[in-house]
Amino acid sequence: MLKIARNLLLSLVVLLAIGVAVVWAPDRPVEELTTRWALQPSQFVVIDGMSVHLRDEGPRDDLEPIILLHGTGASLHTWDAWTEALKSKHRVIRVDLPGFGLTGPTKDGNYQMPAYTHFMNSLMDMLQIKRAVLAGNSFGGDVSWQTAVAYPDRVSRLILVDSSGYATTAASVPIAFKLAQMPLLSRLLSNILPRSVIESSVRNVYADPAKVTPELVDRYYDLALRSGNRKAITERFAQNKPGQNESAIKQVKVPTLIIWGGLDRLITPDNAEKFHRDITGSQLIVFEKLGHVGHEEDPAATVAAVQTFLRK
Repeated sequence: MLKIARNLLLSLVVLLAIGVAVVWAPDRPVEELTTRWALQPSQFVVIDGMSVHLRDEGPRDDLEPIILLHGTGASLHTWDAWTEALKSKHRVIRVDLPGFGLTGPTKDGNYQMPAYTHFMNSLMDMLQIKRAVLAGNSFGGDVSWQTAVAYPDRVSRLILVDSSGYATTAASVPIAFKLAQMPLLSRLLSNILPRSVIESSVRNVYADPAKVTPELVDRYYDLALRSGNRKAITERFAQNKPGQNESAIKQVKVPTLIIWGGLDRLITPDNAEKFHRDITGSQLIVFEKLGHVGHEEDPAATVAAVQTFLRK
């Protein structure tokens, strides 16, 4: 019996070790990730003391470039299709925001919104852009409209894609976001990240999960492992509470296009109506069959609405 018990215990230890090995995912240095995720025309520039990953494409004589800002857990790659459609006529700039993608964490751990709007002002200074069209999805939309409020002379138009901004209750939250909002659990799991968690989270924000390819999951998973990003997202959730500055939305005075997925369960469509109500003269387009990241899920339809807006 003792021998059986010993063999059983050994088997359990082996199975546990195998299980940990399968999900073991320590931070990966940015240098290791750039070979795949920083291909041309990627570049790294120093902004506010950070080495910032961005792509700058299209005609340099465009007086009002478009700056595209991704959402939580995403990266500049989320705008690949929009950029292809826009760059023949517009200068299009994409950037990994502080705490995300290949840019990674800030040096001081400050992820409050004034730090992000200051970053946007510094970005435009560095690129010698006087005014720009800001387009953002989710958290990137939040950064966009708050930059328009903080630096009104620098923003000519806004494009908000399923943007955050209001205190709201999600119908469904990706599991990766839930874990990131539990600081103790996040620390315990700082070297463990099952790929299935990322896959489930990406599928959660698509209306049609069948569109989530293994290559798409690879991108989200790899960049989540960038050194410091997991800690940064936990700190950002702690420092930025939804709706903490929602009263300022009425201060937006630039032409604004609001794009929303009718099946968005993370930031539900009633938020689109609130933006439309509070931003005077704004235009609202709801894509009934899309989810939270309509620019990824159906880039052709969503960017067509953007092109029409920009021609006006």
